[in-house]
Amino acid sequence: MATRGQMIRMKMSDGAEIGVYHVGPTGDRRGGLVLIQEIFGVTEHIREQCDLFADEGYEVLAPALYDREVPGFEASYSEADIQRAIEVARQLHDFEISLKDAQTCIDALKAKGPVFMTGYCYGGSVTWAMAARSGDLAAASGYYGGMIPTQASLEPKCPTILHFGAHDHGIPLPGVERVAELHPEVAVHIYDAGHGFQSDRRTDYHEPSATLARQRTLALFHANGG
Repeated sequence: MATRGQMIRMKMSDGAEIGVYHVGPTGDRRGGLVLIQEIFGVTEHIREQCDLFADEGYEVLAPALYDREVPGFEASYSEADIQRAIEVARQLHDFEISLKDAQTCIDALKAKGPVFMTGYCYGGSVTWAMAARSGDLAAASGYYGGMIPTQASLEPKCPTILHFGAHDHGIPLPGVERVAELHPEVAVHIYDAGHGFQSDRRTDYHEPSATLARQRTLALFHANGG
């Protein structure tokens, strides 16, 4: 599927310029959306997700979070690329910088109307953290963020939902259930799927779960000004 947005350069809070995939809304603008990448970078899959949300009326920004360390980084799901992506995310890149870059993208959109956030894998963890940190989000929807259970004590400032796979070997269910227990106000959805079930590039892709999670995400956004 050909994507229709473009990579632009944006200056972040530390003065660094990084690539950001930008795509404008189709039809009437519903709001802004900051979409946060998987551990693999702003890949074709992530750009496609941006375009799909733009088709629903959202202006979307997806920052290339690893551009300081590895400019233009895009990894496949091969074992070698997975290990390289883990190295970049866990050893070379500071999670705090991701949060600051996400806020810069929120700031770029918020004057135009409500701003929402979603993210997958690494981006799911960023989304959860930003829902608790930023006062500028109308709603947030995080997908299978591995750090969410270890940050379960965070308190979202906006309506938030979370999506996890019941068969995700990297995110044990007891941790997910602990998040749900601590946050009765957060809808924690568990799907009959594994990790990365939203991506049709992965062996764990599960179309019924992906479709339902997307419907829930859009419904959340629509209910909160989008």
